[in-house]
Amino acid sequence: MTNTTDVQVLRRDGAPSLAWQRRAPQPGRAKLLWLGGFRADMGGTKATFLDGWAAETGRGLTRFDYSGHGRSEGTFEDGTIGQWTHDALAVLDTCTEGPQILVASSMGAWIACHLAQARPERIAGLLLLAAAPDFTEDLMWESFPFHVREAIENEGRWVQTGPEGETVITRALIEDGRAQRVLGAPLPYEGPVRLLHGLADTDVPWTQASRLIDAFTSRDIEMTLIKGANHRLSDPASLARVTALLEALCGRAETTS
Repeated sequence: MTNTTDVQVLRRDGAPSLAWQRRAPQPGRAKLLWLGGFRADMGGTKATFLDGWAAETGRGLTRFDYSGHGRSEGTFEDGTIGQWTHDALAVLDTCTEGPQILVASSMGAWIACHLAQARPERIAGLLLLAAAPDFTEDLMWESFPFHVREAIENEGRWVQTGPEGETVITRALIEDGRAQRVLGAPLPYEGPVRLLHGLADTDVPWTQASRLIDAFTSRDIEMTLIKGANHRLSDPASLARVTALLEALCGRAETTS
């Protein structure tokens, strides 16, 4: 079993410090970078499961918290897709070495699309779980009633109440999301892309994620749908699919390294 470092801090001039943690791989084994979802942190169910799997198989894994998430500095309300993409790039550039397989959940899959464009030479493959590209516009703004849109536009924020508590949706998040959209134009990345989505996902319809099939320029792209699985993809059957897909992606990366 490989060792994992204690939580470390990536300090940046003029930007919130980021909490991150890395598990070193055994020689010749693949390295993974975890990109979590909206409001998630590196101590979540899938992230910790992935860390355990990496330990058992000798793979490397880097996890981190976006600004305003988990143990990182910053306020969630101040965050945007662009800011969180900048955080992910800082971790990729500073805290990892060599080719990385991006394992990304929900919002993290949107951010992974930007990393694949910005650093294609560093990305050995993508595993996108319950991918939510362009969700701030297509799934939030388009579904908001008039009074919510009016509050966001006029007051700059609206507090959404849900099962996990209150979430502040800001005008900056919506406006920046429009600038960060990845659907509707080619996504230049030629490496392997694997999508896994639950047919019972009521947060992000599988059809939203499937639009990435046409967007990516890669011809090595496959999507797996799981009947009965929800957005979390954290049930045993879904996690078994995750590890099977990862074994295949890691095997390819280890063969070519």
